[in-house]
Amino acid sequence: MFRNTWLAGTVLAGLLAVSGVAQAASVSFVQPADGATVSNPVHVVFGVDGLKIAPAGTMTEGTGHHHLLVDGKPVPKGEVIPANDKSLHFGKGQTETDLTLPPGDHTLTLQFGDGAHRSYGPDLSKTITVHVK
Repeated sequence: MFRNTWLAGTVLAGLLAVSGVAQAASVSFVQPADGATVSNPVHVVFGVDGLKIAPAGTMTEGTGHHHLLVDGKPVPKGEVIPANDKSLHFGKGQTETDLTLPPGDHTLTLQFGDGAHRSYGPDLSKTITVHVK
């Protein structure tokens, strides 16, 4: 029986991988939630699945680090993610930060990039909206 269960599990895993149902890499906001009303400083926690966080300069396949775009949009795949006061780089591998934002509605876009700050594209980004009191 164990042998048949193992074989069935192996076949199912293979079918899921071939069909594209296997979980793909993704980024997420652990905190705050989309649509949340927040106060300054806004504590933001980043998540990533399917890739490993590594400091800037690390060019190993399947690694990268977070970038946070305030009131910005995902960066096309392969483009260098700008560095300015609205495009924050977390090249030391940080997974959280505190922001001070003006009152009102803001979008936060988490963009994963490689060791040279090149975007992994919209598929590895996540945008949420927050309201700052």
